[in-house]
Amino acid sequence: MTREEFYDASRLAIVSMGFCFPGYDAKGSDLPPRKECAPAWRSDVMAAMPQIDTILVIGQYAAAWHLGTRRQKNTTETVKNWRDYFFVNDGPRILPLPHPSWRNTGWLKRNPWFDEEVLPVLRQHVDSLIRRTKFA
Repeated sequence: MTREEFYDASRLAIVSMGFCFPGYDAKGSDLPPRKECAPAWRSDVMAAMPQIDTILVIGQYAAAWHLGTRRQKNTTETVKNWRDYFFVNDGPRILPLPHPSWRNTGWLKRNPWFDEEVLPVLRQHVDSLIRRTKFA
């Protein structure tokens, strides 16, 4: 995906779980999204984009919202079972991913299957959407 494609609002939307910054904890890390934010607006925002083909569910809070009771006991298990959401969902494809934080470097090292198994499918799927070709 080129920079121009990434920033083309007709092709890609980045929608956070909370439109409000939750602040920092005592260690300087972002606090979790505020509980009242997503219920107040997320359904309306998603409904305003009926053309959505794929939702990248990034992190545990997005997984909780989009997968509900279908998510696994933790982020690792949810991402490890990505096929259960990506290939069988009614409506947009859903692909759960770990949060892209520098703190996840250790997670990526402990879970090499993510780079080997999930990222190639994600790359192929994004390319198929950009080029508007059939994804297998």
